[in-house]
Amino acid sequence: MNISEIVKYAAVFLIFISSVVSVISALGIIRFPDVYTRIHAATKSTTLAVLLTLTGAFVYFWAAESFISVRLILGIIFVFLTAPVAGHLIIRAAYRSKVKLAESSIEDELKSALDDKE
Repeated sequence: MNISEIVKYAAVFLIFISSVVSVISALGIIRFPDVYTRIHAATKSTTLAVLLTLTGAFVYFWAAESFISVRLILGIIFVFLTAPVAGHLIIRAAYRSKVKLAESSIEDELKSALDDKE
């Protein structure tokens, strides 16, 4: 077994871990009670899953074909920057539209911050 095969197995492992994280994300979206916790599950774990998938693909192409894909690097950067920001904006829009928190929520920390500005 040479180093190239070990790196290929590491890439496959990254892609496998990303699929496990995607399943966990899907379970979080189904089980969480309100839009705020659901979007948190969707953005955090799905971002990690996509980043692991793209990193695994990058490592695989680098080991198998000695090819460094600029598109994969740009995809990693793009997902890393845009997915959390999009999730934050969706949550803020939901909050400003007066979507109710779950009954199990203990405290609304954003209410006092927005009351000060208005």
